[in-house]
Amino acid sequence: MQQQHLFEYAVIRIVPRVEREEFLNVGVVVYCSKLQFLRVRFDINLERLNAFCGKIDLEEVEENLHAFERICAGGNGAGPIGKLDMPSRFRWLTATRSTVVQSSKVHPGFCDDPGETLDKLYQQMVL
Repeated sequence: MQQQHLFEYAVIRIVPRVEREEFLNVGVVVYCSKLQFLRVRFDINLERLNAFCGKIDLEEVEENLHAFERICAGGNGAGPIGKLDMPSRFRWLTATRSTVVQSSKVHPGFCDDPGETLDKLYQQMVL
C-alpha cells in the first residue's frame, strides 16, 4: 500500500466582472510538499466562456493562465516569482486578488499520487 501524502489545491477561475463575483472554473493547481510537486492543469472552454461572458480579453486570460504554468515550473523563465522556493510560488499563485484570473481558497487533502489527484480534481471541478 502506498503512503498517503498531504497535498493542497485551489481551483483557478475566470472572473470577468470582479464586482459581480461570478466565475467560471478553468483549472486546478496542486501542491504536495513531500513529493516536491507543483503543477497546474487548465482549459478554456470557449463555448462556455462566451455563454458566461461575451466580452473578455481572451489573450490576456490565456497569458495569465500560461504564467501559472511557468511559475509552477519555476526558474528564470518564470520571472522573479519563479525564482522563489516551491511553497512560496504556490502561496503566491493562490493569494487572494481582484483580477480576472483568480484562485479559490486553498483546500487540503491526502493522496497517493498528486498527478492522479490533479487529473481527478480537474475532472470534478472544471469539466
